[in-house]
Amino acid sequence: MMITILGLGPGNPNLITREAWDVLSSAAEVYVRTARHPTLAGLPSTLTVHSFDDIYESTEKFEDVYRQIVDRVIKLGRRPEGVLYAVPGHPAVGESTVEQIRKRAAELNLPVRIVAGLSFVEPSLTALNVDALPGLFVADALDLAARAHPPFSPDSPTLVAQLYSAGLASDVKLTLMNQYADDHRVALVHAVGTADEKVEWLPLYAIDRSEHIAHLTSLYIPPAARAGSFETFQNTIARLRAPDGCPWDREQTHQTLRPNLLEEAYETLAAIDVGDPEMLREELGDLLLQIVLQTQIAIDDGEFQMADVIADINDKLIRRHPHGGHCE
Repeated sequence: MMITILGLGPGNPNLITREAWDVLSSAAEVYVRTARHPTLAGLPSTLTVHSFDDIYESTEKFEDVYRQIVDRVIKLGRRPEGVLYAVPGHPAVGESTVEQIRKRAAELNLPVRIVAGLSFVEPSLTALNVDALPGLFVADALDLAARAHPPFSPDSPTLVAQLYSAGLASDVKLTLMNQYADDHRVALVHAVGTADEKVEWLPLYAIDRSEHIAHLTSLYIPPAARAGSFETFQNTIARLRAPDGCPWDREQTHQTLRPNLLEEAYETLAAIDVGDPEMLREELGDLLLQIVLQTQIAIDDGEFQMADVIADINDKLIRRHPHGGHCE
């Protein structure tokens, strides 16, 4: 019993690794996450190829697709002969099924072997003429579509893998538009690393209108025009309280800031009463400043960290809404 997970590379059969080729050449069959991948045309002719495309086509909820694939791979892996499961790119880069398989397999004491492949990231960066070092985040389109808010910072670039259909792109777009402007310029990267490679720049609101979306489509999201992440703001406050920062900010304490916190809370309430969204946005910023500044003082004094503040309230909300529903 064993699960061997193999990376097929970005799409060009010439980019498959020697190790992967040796494994495929010695195998009788392989199960691929999707048969819609150009590399399959260059696999050994003696290999029987099975795919999980039927799950993509028959499952209504995007979040159920990977769960069903994982269930099947685990079941196949428990056979005496085990299973060879192949995915596009590298198994450890942007492959949600692999992460879930490894976790489930560990619980079952089922061995897992990873056979590396060139990921979609490197050729995508080449096609886009950008570098990964400014904090590139790699996300999965199915995971992103299931969220109400993106799990990454708008101040850093993001590459979203496996944006395989217009319907999925529509759901991803709605999630992203909770953080980015509707007309934020993004790029759809199609068939990267193949002869059909195409980079399509367009506004965020239009990504689901592209005629080129297919199983080899990814989405590149450049940083937002203005710094707007919580982490960036927290760093600004920390710099103000640094030894070479602002003298006023450095000398503040929890007690000295009590009047400011109360004043900003009242001004926020006044903005709500007036019903002015622009005024409310400004006052919420002022109120947030007080919260982050109070927390930075606690960090500097060794009392607690921002992660503790957020984790505590997040845990409390989950405890009070155990089924994801409303309070009764």
